[in-house]
Amino acid sequence: MKLISDFKNDLLKRRELKAIVEADSTPSFETSAKLIAEEYKASEDVIVVKGIYGKFGHKTFLIEAIIYDSVNDKNRTEPKKKEKTKGAAA
Repeated sequence: MKLISDFKNDLLKRRELKAIVEADSTPSFETSAKLIAEEYKASEDVIVVKGIYGKFGHKTFLIEAIIYDSVNDKNRTEPKKKEKTKGAAA
């Protein structure tokens, strides 16, 4: 993993990262979170992977991720996922 940018956002209590990873296939969001957790010695529940970008024919991928200071900071800042309702009209 090669770090491109590392920005400490004190207002939102988080660390914003951009890194390049070499892999044979596109890494999943879970795999990317595990790589970042191992590299920065952080828990996986405070890491949010925003995007994984690759170019056709290349084996390098740009990963944009955020490491929050705590789970509470993550829950306060990140948007909530909508729950699916049963019997919703199509």
